[in-house]
Amino acid sequence: MSHTYCTNQGPFGCPVLSDQGVMLCAMPVTVRIDGLGELLDRQFSVASRDQLLGLGMKDNAMQYRVRPGGPWQALLPGVYLGLTGAPNLLQKEMAAQLYAGADSLITGPVALMHHRLRSPVVLEIVDVLVPAARRRNSIGFVRLHRTARMPDRIVTTGPVRLVEVARAVADTAWLLADLRDVRAVVADAVQRGRCTVGDLAKELHGGPIRGSAMFRSVLGEVAEGIRSTAEGDLRDLIRVARLPMPLFNATLYVGDTFLARPDAWWPEAGVVAEVDSYEWHLSPADADRTRKRHDLMGAAGIIPLHFSPRQIRRERAEVIRVIKDALASGLNRPPLPIRTVPCSAFPAASQ
Repeated sequence: MSHTYCTNQGPFGCPVLSDQGVMLCAMPVTVRIDGLGELLDRQFSVASRDQLLGLGMKDNAMQYRVRPGGPWQALLPGVYLGLTGAPNLLQKEMAAQLYAGADSLITGPVALMHHRLRSPVVLEIVDVLVPAARRRNSIGFVRLHRTARMPDRIVTTGPVRLVEVARAVADTAWLLADLRDVRAVVADAVQRGRCTVGDLAKELHGGPIRGSAMFRSVLGEVAEGIRSTAEGDLRDLIRVARLPMPLFNATLYVGDTFLARPDAWWPEAGVVAEVDSYEWHLSPADADRTRKRHDLMGAAGIIPLHFSPRQIRRERAEVIRVIKDALASGLNRPPLPIRTVPCSAFPAASQ
């Protein structure tokens, strides 16, 4: 990588060399910056002013590169992208980290992406944790969060530093304004075994009380077995209708033989409610497994109910009626010989 510049300018910006009153047009001087190519390759073509100064590049050389029509652009104060065109998300993350300074960590929805968890928001803003004493302000696509609880352990992906799963989930939950979005984030992390309810509880208790109400409520739901947004919606519907509260994601056995782990289970009535989301039943093989599971439950005498997330949200009266009728039928017969192990006995795997 090289940079072209000159120190003298003639009329119309022509570079010149002067000698005893003689003015000559000259070719630009080319200076090679050792290590620049390696730095840009390592950091997705992003570099900070301090890094460039450390390599021997002068400020006027940086400004020449980011001039209108030049080969570079300024992404943030003191942070440059060695390319033209819109930066991608990784380049924004790198720039945010360099702007935030040493020990800063990517958190929030962007960190969830790195942990292969879904985010309920569009990934446009990069959230960054910085030590409480650091005096930097949020700007552009960077949202800084000063904290006295900088994590002791971090995760790295290339040059990017980020928080562990539980902190990313907690920090995202504090940012969200919709209960269903908080449910989606928390339930997804636990359902996929990326962190435990205990891990999240530690983050909740260690974090700020202000703004934690939804996170606290959802964590309580997940501790009871809720593992998806749709299951949370079903739980809300059951509570509003003042129906008996089922066990969520309990494990059912006939003798010592595993039978099923249904979304909702009323053991006294022998009734199961399943939320049949297309998200979890995308292939014919998934549909076949679901059908076989339902056949096994039916053969054991269980009354199976099936609802889509859309029905739970938009056909609430009908869903309530169906559940009431099924519970009434189930309670009019002897209890089924099915052993139930509540979900709390099966904590999700830790990271």
